[in-house]
Amino acid sequence: MTSLGARELPIEPESSPVHLQIRPSHGWARIDLGELWRYRELIYFLTVRDITVRYKQTILGALWAIIQPLLTMIVFSLFFGRLAGVSSDGAPYPLFSFTALVPWTFFANSITAGSNSLVQSANLLKKVYFPRLALPLSAILGVLVDFVLAFGVLLLIMIGYGVPITLQALWVIPLSILALVAALGVSLWLAAMNVQYRDVRYAVPFLTQLWMFLTPVAYPSSLIENETLRSLYAINPMVGVIEGFRWALLDTGTAPGPMILVSTVVALLILLGGLFYFRRMEDSFADVV
Repeated sequence: MTSLGARELPIEPESSPVHLQIRPSHGWARIDLGELWRYRELIYFLTVRDITVRYKQTILGALWAIIQPLLTMIVFSLFFGRLAGVSSDGAPYPLFSFTALVPWTFFANSITAGSNSLVQSANLLKKVYFPRLALPLSAILGVLVDFVLAFGVLLLIMIGYGVPITLQALWVIPLSILALVAALGVSLWLAAMNVQYRDVRYAVPFLTQLWMFLTPVAYPSSLIENETLRSLYAINPMVGVIEGFRWALLDTGTAPGPMILVSTVVALLILLGGLFYFRRMEDSFADVV
């Protein structure tokens, strides 16, 4: 019964709950950089976490970012510069080697940190969803801070040797980006493989040591006189980076030229292949890690 004058309202049926089913992608998944951008705050906090953990409970802290290339420079200067008499393209050998060690140390440490990023964050991978690319990317961004500190020391050494800092030094910016691209590409391949095969973590130190001697860190690429062979040598992407650093900062007179082009193309191909391979293997990370 309803009271006189009252209006009876229609009873609306209860809305059925919405079920959202998330399914893994099949085959070669697309690369969603927009999703990575949406998680940029997470990448920032992961980067800060990696930096904090790396130097936690250390006496020297961030000074290790400077000590490592400095000590290597001293060893190289003693054995390669003084005893072996290796050419330095007219520059003081300590400065010649340190200019190469700054980008090389960044590259080597990035590979080590990036390749282990998924395994070290295994608990996080199993608990919550986020773009897995954030882990190797944040690991490399953390190493980038060390690179900036070491590069500041390099500028001080240049001033100490009386080497002028010219506008040509601005080429260091795109060359650093090239080193970042190469490091990220290699790290994506190794990080994905490290989840499946834990032998990778033991092979990475040997790989970086071998790679260093295949890169003109302790010696100049000018030892290869044939221009065609020098371009083939630049298939190693760090060849163009290091020779570019020396040319930009020390004006060694050995402008990379075609070497930069070859190194850039190879670095981009490594990154593109690494992105697709990483995405292809991403669905199994939480189950295997």
